[in-house]
Amino acid sequence: MTAIDLSSPVAVVGTGTMGQGIAQVALSAGHPVLLHDAVPGRAREAAEAIGARLDRLVAKGRLGADERDAARARLTPVEHLTGLADCALVVEAVLERLDVKQELFRELEGIVSEDCLLATNTSSLSVTAVGGALASPDRFLGLHFFNPAPLLPLVEVVSGYATDVTSVTRAYETARAWGKTPVACADTPGFIVNRIARPFYAEAFAVLEAQGADPATIDAVLRESGGFRMGAFELTDLIGQDVNESVTHSVWSSFFQDVRFTPSLAQRRLVESGRLGRKSGQGWFDYAEDAERPEPHTAEKEKPPAHVTVEGDLGPAAGLLPLIREAGIAVHEEGEDQGSRLALPSGGQLVLADGQTAVEFRDVVYFDLALDYRAATRIALSASQDTSPRTLAEAIGLFQALGKDVSVIGDVPGMIVARAVARIVDLAHDAVAKGVATEEDIDTAMRLGVNYPLGPFEWSRRLGRSWAYELLDDLHLRDPSGRYAPSLALYRHAYATDKREGTS
Repeated sequence: MTAIDLSSPVAVVGTGTMGQGIAQVALSAGHPVLLHDAVPGRAREAAEAIGARLDRLVAKGRLGADERDAARARLTPVEHLTGLADCALVVEAVLERLDVKQELFRELEGIVSEDCLLATNTSSLSVTAVGGALASPDRFLGLHFFNPAPLLPLVEVVSGYATDVTSVTRAYETARAWGKTPVACADTPGFIVNRIARPFYAEAFAVLEAQGADPATIDAVLRESGGFRMGAFELTDLIGQDVNESVTHSVWSSFFQDVRFTPSLAQRRLVESGRLGRKSGQGWFDYAEDAERPEPHTAEKEKPPAHVTVEGDLGPAAGLLPLIREAGIAVHEEGEDQGSRLALPSGGQLVLADGQTAVEFRDVVYFDLALDYRAATRIALSASQDTSPRTLAEAIGLFQALGKDVSVIGDVPGMIVARAVARIVDLAHDAVAKGVATEEDIDTAMRLGVNYPLGPFEWSRRLGRSWAYELLDDLHLRDPSGRYAPSLALYRHAYATDKREGTS
């Protein structure tokens, strides 16, 4: 099944930000595009707004004047749904209410031809439920664009329970013909991106709620150590706290209040206070013109240790060893595997975050996971009241000698980056096992949809197949609520590897 022919009209119903963006995408691909909105005059205003955006593209040299004029000639506002009768595809981008969407599609079904594809851009409702109102739901599916639609390449092509495979293929190929990167997924709460991205926000909020660190420090660690484009707090301020919390609540409710998706009480209080982020002038951070942006906690300068001793395989942190040597710090290696840690001259231990707490050991400092220890510019450390000041000072001095800023946070199991990545990896494995999407499509969706530095399966392969399972298993022992219980899919993934290596 091929893409919809460029001569065939495409309609967009709902002319808000997303509707206008989708219309611009179809228009730029070469289709005649019809715009409809239930509010009289709104479709015409949207057409004018799209035309103005095309003018700006011409001014920036990204679009020729002739191309703009041709695109404007193909764009038509339509006051009544009956004007969409000849369309090959209708994409809906109206209010996120099931009854509103169902009523719209019931009406459309009686207007358009039998081979017209009907698609919803919903991000939070069940595609199956919306399509359930139709007499022929086989041609109904989800086309979930990301905002801003003209710029972001990802489109989630969502199959409802009754969607025919030919409809999915046709929609998929159409999205690709429009210059987008489509990924196919089943109709599950949050689809791919909004399902698997939840821990990025949730674990940052959990560290805050545990008094482990402040928002500025958590964000800095996620960016400068984890390699994320933005931290969870600044990103939700940009998205809108009400919008982000609504998606979280929708996914949680749709999964029958699964504890893995539990919303944050701290975020709820923020929304209740009206601090919605950039759009209200204040969220986690203050956006007033004269407001000072809070700085992350950064440790004072400490003297580096003269040497360290490697005990065992450092796994994902093995990249630290050449950096330590390059800094002129002697590295001794133990012959026997005594664990996975660095011994400091004080006698204390420096250990990669593993889901345990520093208070459980005599003299331990934990350090967080980094996407790339050479490229990272900040490392988080955590210690307990039983960690000696000398051990903590040596740990700080070691990372400072490697050119890193150091943020010392509370004794939080799994730290910041490590626990978020482990949970993202777990949800990704769980999604594949349940038929939501392929590994390749999940990695593509998370890289393009939310700008992750690596897809979850790329991360899983880099970190080692049992790493996420072991960290979450440790976390689950310390918080047996079920939030951190590794999925059966992740367990099978880790156990199969151990079995092939002959361990128990």
